[in-house]
Amino acid sequence: MKDKNESRIVMHIVSLVLGIISILTSLFWYMSIPTGIVAIIFGVKSYKKIGSKLGLAGMITGIVGLALSLLIYITLFIILILENGGIF
Repeated sequence: MKDKNESRIVMHIVSLVLGIISILTSLFWYMSIPTGIVAIIFGVKSYKKIGSKLGLAGMITGIVGLALSLLIYITLFIILILENGGIF
């Protein structure tokens, strides 16, 4: 029983740390997207199981990091298309 309770405590802390890493590495999609997704998953699990506010914060930071990374790369893609005269 003690091991299960410790894993729940660690899960929401890991979620928050991965969410922060996702935000900080938003220019590097190969780090930001996986850490953001894992932060969201861990945050949702810990928030649903024990109602952890740290899990909710991890979920939010994971969403922000993932959205920021996607926004940066979609914007760069659109700029490259417009610079080269369009798709066709």
